[in-house]
Amino acid sequence: MAYASSAKRESEPIALGDRAIEDIRFIRRTMEHGTAFTAVPGWGGVAMGISALFATVVAASRPSIEGWIWVWLGEAVLAGCIAGCAIGLKARQTELPVLSGAGRKFFLSFLPPSLAAAALTVALVQADATSMVPGVWLLLDGGAVVTAGTFSVEVVPVMGVCFMVVGAAALFAGPDWSDRLMAVGFGGVHILFGLIIARKYGG
Repeated sequence: MAYASSAKRESEPIALGDRAIEDIRFIRRTMEHGTAFTAVPGWGGVAMGISALFATVVAASRPSIEGWIWVWLGEAVLAGCIAGCAIGLKARQTELPVLSGAGRKFFLSFLPPSLAAAALTVALVQADATSMVPGVWLLLDGGAVVTAGTFSVEVVPVMGVCFMVVGAAALFAGPDWSDRLMAVGFGGVHILFGLIIARKYGG
């Protein structure tokens, strides 16, 4: 009996230690899934807005709609690179995980509307309905930001709604307004909300 009692006492610290480690893991998982993704880059958004304004000027000077689209596709790649670098930099500065918890949900929510925009762009070009491209881009980019923004800070979904409002206007305003509304949406909205995010949420 004495031996059994001694063995039981020796095993208790191990069991308690294992339970404490499991509790810590549970708390960490809960925090990862419950916290907002705050590595959204404010200054990166400003940079994307400025690059979009330059793209507007270049695209407007293209003699064909194909050239116009290629300019904006190049701008989309550039904006994606700016966003990726800015998110990575902000995440390192704030020691936040990018691809775990809320961050993973953010990117997974952003992806489907973005893929839909790519597919619709091809379909609209083939159907010779390119006048609808600006509105579709702005609407679906806004939808991506709204859905992803549910896992981020409260100002991000508002930014997405603004993209969608400008996109809806672009669908009905006609091709003469395309460049101006692209500048307002991808340029002005990015810059405005980028400044807000940089001021309120640390860069």
